[in-house]
Amino acid sequence: MKRTMQDRISDFMAGKGFYIVLLLCVTALGVSGYYLFSGISEPGQSVSGPATVVVTAAPTPVPTAAATPPATATPRPTPTAAPIPEAPAQVLTTPTPEPTTATASVFTWPVKGEVLRAWSVETLVYDQTMGDWRTHDGVDIASAAGTQVMAPAGGTVSDLYTDDLMGTTVVILHADGVMSTCSNLASVPTVEIGDTVRTGDVIGSVGTSAIAESAESAHLHLSMTKDGVSVDPLGYLPEQ
Repeated sequence: MKRTMQDRISDFMAGKGFYIVLLLCVTALGVSGYYLFSGISEPGQSVSGPATVVVTAAPTPVPTAAATPPATATPRPTPTAAPIPEAPAQVLTTPTPEPTTATASVFTWPVKGEVLRAWSVETLVYDQTMGDWRTHDGVDIASAAGTQVMAPAGGTVSDLYTDDLMGTTVVILHADGVMSTCSNLASVPTVEIGDTVRTGDVIGSVGTSAIAESAESAHLHLSMTKDGVSVDPLGYLPEQ
């Protein structure tokens, strides 16, 4: 009976053939490993397998100090003296003269004569001209018509007018807020508003212009105020 090729191979492998094949495989592996390691060590040979990349950090550059430019002195401007402003031209002004008022301590009677009717602002007195009882804000000094009337005290003529009842009137402002009013004068006084008068200066003459006192004999009506309040003229006039 003839044996097949397969049976022969099986018998070979069961015998010494197995070891022979094993030896051949080990030899082949050794040769392959030799050439593999030789290829790695020789220069110019390509190496299969994963490549290992080694990264080397670049050296950090050391900053160099910037070159400092040499210091140069900055020229300072030469100070100049500021111009001294000229003093403004002094303007001389002439002060406006104020109304002159003489010392109120020196009073005189504007005319010499008898007191026909006294000052009375709190008690009613009989008025012959009006025929009734009323107050009287001044004193009536008897004096013939045409007699010169003098300023009771120094001061400034502050007003001059003709009153419907008291006739021609001259008002003089004295010191200390005292004001004197001379009424029943002749129609033309000898002073004007703004005139400065001294004690005893002539300001006009006795007349008959006061209709409200026409029943009396010729006289001068003198009234006075202190700070706008009626006062008795006899309290300022000296004794006759």
